[in-house]
Amino acid sequence: VEEVRKKLDDLNLDEIQRRRLEEFLNEKRKIGELSNDDFEKITELGAGNGGVVTKVLHKPTGLIMARKLIHLEVKPAIRTQIIRELKVLHDCNSPYIVGFFGAFYSDGEISICMEHMDGGSLDLILKKAGRIPEDILGKISIAVLKGLCYLREIHQIIHRDVKPSNILVNSRGEIKMCDFGVSGQLIDSMANSFVGTRSYMSPERLQGNQYTIQSDIWSFGLSLVEMAIGRYPIPPPDPQEIEKVLSREPSSMASPMSVGRLPPGVRPPSGVNNETRPMAIFELLDYIVNEPPPILPGAHFSPEFCEFVQKCLVKNPKQRADLTYLMTHKFIAKADKSNVDFAKWISQFLSEDSNSQ
Repeated sequence: VEEVRKKLDDLNLDEIQRRRLEEFLNEKRKIGELSNDDFEKITELGAGNGGVVTKVLHKPTGLIMARKLIHLEVKPAIRTQIIRELKVLHDCNSPYIVGFFGAFYSDGEISICMEHMDGGSLDLILKKAGRIPEDILGKISIAVLKGLCYLREIHQIIHRDVKPSNILVNSRGEIKMCDFGVSGQLIDSMANSFVGTRSYMSPERLQGNQYTIQSDIWSFGLSLVEMAIGRYPIPPPDPQEIEKVLSREPSSMASPMSVGRLPPGVRPPSGVNNETRPMAIFELLDYIVNEPPPILPGAHFSPEFCEFVQKCLVKNPKQRADLTYLMTHKFIAKADKSNVDFAKWISQFLSEDSNSQ
């Protein structure tokens, strides 16, 4: 306990963040070994990254958790290694990282049990909001950059899968990252069985070159453009179409247009007339590697935000902005001073379906 306290001291937390992390760690202490029989399913939260996520009740403690089930056909030794590697998550205690309760294996499936974030992921919020306002994206940017800094500086981990569906929010206004590459063995095992969404990958990673934390920065830049304009930005949307969307108020438009370009492999909701032919995945990857990167339409966003995104989306990773530069960027300084109420903004999207979360 003392050791954990010492680690929290090093994190430069405010009072509320510290208290919440200590509450989480105290709850976690009550748990002991997790097993399949301890859980009662409440509802499904979504599927992605090779697994299904459900909201569950942990019966022995009464805690609500999110449980991700990953079906893997692997040898017992590999399984053991994955569970061992996932244990690193016990040490990932940060206000910007989703809390981890434990992982175990049962009946051909690896279970990863995490803190339940009642706001869900930003891709779901984006669907409801149509697009996300710049001041809100400022708050999200601070949390993501701090999360990436924490993973890199304290744990030497690259996230490897930054995208809106891996950034979670809750009704307390917290913004946390999940699904980062903590287990090399799990990444390798899943690479054989699942084709992930490759659409947020950096050009150097798509070309099979060595990649670093700079790859995460590209993925985050791309995610920011998508959340700002309300659609996946490759290939570039028709300027008139974008003009129409950006001239409307964000949440008055759970946008039919956001279906215009879906990331590869994602089907449009039934009943939507999807005029634009979606790009085949190989066309998309070719476009990311060979064509100019997306940019924000300057007429609708501040120069600071446009520059911030542009610095993230430089194709050459050596010329791309790094975490240190981005943390001190004018856009982040402005977002830091802004007193926008993130919890209040999120709450308008939770009330309508709080029962389902």
